Amino acid sequence: MARFTLPRDLYHGKGSLEEIKNLKGKKAIVVVGGGSMKRFGFLDRVVAYLKEAGLEVKLFEGVEPDPSVETVMKGAQMMREFEPDWIVAIGGGSPIDAAKAMWTFYEYPDTTFEDLCIPFNFPTLRSKAQFCAIPSTSGTATEVTAFSVITDYNKGIKYPLADFNITPDVAIVDPDLAETMPKKLTAHTGMDAITHAIEAYVSTLHCDYTDPLALHAIKMIHNDLIDSYNGDMAARDRMHNAQCLAGMAFSNALLGIVHSMAHKTGAAYSGGHIVHGCANAMYLPIVIKFNAKDAQAAKRYGEIARFIGLEGSSDEELVDALIAEIRSMNRKLDIPTCIKEYEGGIIDEAEFNDKLAAVAELAVGDACTGSNPRAITPAEMEKLLTCCYYDKEVDF
Repeated sequence: MARFTLPRDLYHGKGSLEEIKNLKGKKAIVVVGGGSMKRFGFLDRVVAYLKEAGLEVKLFEGVEPDPSVETVMKGAQMMREFEPDWIVAIGGGSPIDAAKAMWTFYEYPDTTFEDLCIPFNFPTLRSKAQFCAIPSTSGTATEVTAFSVITDYNKGIKYPLADFNITPDVAIVDPDLAETMPKKLTAHTGMDAITHAIEAYVSTLHCDYTDPLALHAIKMIHNDLIDSYNGDMAARDRMHNAQCLAGMAFSNALLGIVHSMAHKTGAAYSGGHIVHGCANAMYLPIVIKFNAKDAQAAKRYGEIARFIGLEGSSDEELVDALIAEIRSMNRKLDIPTCIKEYEGGIIDEAEFNDKLAAVAELAVGDACTGSNPRAITPAEMEKLLTCCYYDKEVDF
């Protein structure tokens, strides 16, 4: 038996933000990140719509990129004091992910992150509040997923939380919000989305319900991401749908070791954080080469390659064509090939090697590793991470 879970309602298309005025309740807390949603007027519109619906509104502002345990706890405390029956999260993946975790601690103050880090171990939610997610970026698809990523900066670890309980009740996918993304964010979130779809398609948990979503998302992103990056707003609008379809696929099929590695390298080094979408983009071609040593994975990658119009007379040739195409997309999006080149070399080589064994062990233990199509040991993970640091050929 398998399970397929999506939000109860998903509103999409230009102007769908206005659906907020139809929420039924008494109090809503709005969780938001930095200043962009306020600067572009979307936060004011959400508040106005909620008030038009007759709800009392309170704001929790300032969720940082890669939200912290501390931020989650502050938000949960505000919710316990305000007692909302709607949690509305607007912005990129960070405020929506943070709000999901806040929601859990609001309803269950005595739970712990240690409890929640066990995949699919959440308590039953919705005894106090429902959840509405409104994405402003085209990548994480957290508005339709059962996942949240929270960072413990004291330990230097990202926790990927996973449970169908935190799938939002309502998702509003309005492309007007995505049109405000700067170029670099467009690139990183877009490659995050294609990684979601590719990993979902080759996952050991893929099924007839997730495969068409993954393939169509891959095709859309392949067709539209570069144009979106270069300012074509019609392509940007289509990308907002594509990333959501990719989210529907991976929320139910799960992911693989590209994400395991991105989670565990993201906050591990003192030189700076490796932005999640950029990490996925750098690691994806290298992981495909590793996974394709498995014949079934190679066949699935070959199907992806054919579906987007790449050529090859064998699975091996199709895999190589897919890797070359992803590398080509990265170049067009000004994404580096490896960790060593990231942001001019901010990840120190000596520190990377000093932490290699520990990071590799954490990556193998990540929740995303279990559904990767090829099993991996900590020793192999060390070698794979080394390939990602130097852009070395995968020969194992």
